[in-house]
Amino acid sequence: MDTIFALATVPGKSGVAVIRVSGPEAFQSCSFFGFDPFEPRRTRVRRLNHATRGFLDEALVVVFEDGKSFTGEPVVEYHLHGSIAIIQAVLSALGDQPGFRPALAGEFTRRALSNGKIDLTQVEALSDLIDAETEMQRKQALDGFSGRLRDAAEGWRANLIQALSLLEATIDFADEDVPVDVSEDVLSLLSDVLSTLDREIKGFGVAERVRTGFEVAIVGPPNAGKSTLLNALAGRDAAITSEIAGTTRDVIEVRMDLDGLPVTFLDTAGLRKTEDEVESIGIQRAVDRAESADLRIFLKGSGPFTHIVPKDFDIVVQGKSDLLESGEGVSGLTGKGIERLVVNVKRELVSRLSGAGLVSHERQKVALAESHSYLSSSLVFVSRGPERYDLASEELRAAIFSLERLVGRVDVEDVLDRIFSSFCIGK
Repeated sequence: MDTIFALATVPGKSGVAVIRVSGPEAFQSCSFFGFDPFEPRRTRVRRLNHATRGFLDEALVVVFEDGKSFTGEPVVEYHLHGSIAIIQAVLSALGDQPGFRPALAGEFTRRALSNGKIDLTQVEALSDLIDAETEMQRKQALDGFSGRLRDAAEGWRANLIQALSLLEATIDFADEDVPVDVSEDVLSLLSDVLSTLDREIKGFGVAERVRTGFEVAIVGPPNAGKSTLLNALAGRDAAITSEIAGTTRDVIEVRMDLDGLPVTFLDTAGLRKTEDEVESIGIQRAVDRAESADLRIFLKGSGPFTHIVPKDFDIVVQGKSDLLESGEGVSGLTGKGIERLVVNVKRELVSRLSGAGLVSHERQKVALAESHSYLSSSLVFVSRGPERYDLASEELRAAIFSLERLVGRVDVEDVLDRIFSSFCIGK
């Protein structure tokens, strides 16, 4: 394989920049800069002198031997001063060497997968970790990167292999006078795995929301104070406010971190009957987004709720409380009631987290759903007795194959390009 290199830190000027070199000739890069490689897993400060470019920088150099690095290959990291000119000079010097080339997007992580350092679920979790913006997202990503889903899948796979071995043994001795009724043991193993997969699949929705963010739609009639409330929540003028009904025509989004929860608040068009074609389009968009949102805040205004009905878990509150003698409700203008409203939003969303599973990507859910389907069929065949064990075995093999696809044990080229394309070059 080629020896690859790339900037592993954020492009641009910074205090420190790290250039990573990985591949069979990685140690040879040290000689390009005028010094000999030293003992692996050690750090040394070295002057980088190039034959034609001269003195480039003084850097902290870290060396990892084959099998002990992130990629599983020999790796050298150059921790440079974060000057754009220094970074470019070192990258250019590396690019001048035969057998060295710039890394593709996600190529370091892809080599780690190919060399067995991580599995496919950890690759996806690493991508999530890089994109994490809140504490909940960080914890979820670290759970995946630590291998929790992989370990769970290995446990399910082990139980299914044990069940398959019992069925195969019965099939092999079918013509001999040996009592081999394994139905009870196999049914127990399959039922346990099936119930666990069912729980994980049901928990996918919440887990995915933690990864991508919950959506909370603010809905209600025109002039109920929706846009003013959104601006107060955002702490800035994200939406245009006006006393003119129908000002908001499109859905306006503001992403926030509510004590670690990723939440996007949606300001929607006022819901009412109208002959205005443009406003009608905005209202339809409001209804569509509100219906798909995880939670809705219904602001009471001068008119009744139309187009969409609050659900039991939705929050219904009086808007523009500053104009009411009672002062009850919420006011985006004065801020009254907003803290209590945010607490109620957090309480509702946090209550759903207990149902979150380990599976947070659609690809993972599909693999589990396939395995679940094959297991269900296998369970039916086993329950019909030994004469159906051959069919049960085939379904069981397919279920095991789906779990192996989950962690990337089988050919998964159809998904690798899509996954790694989202990575930065230096990862």
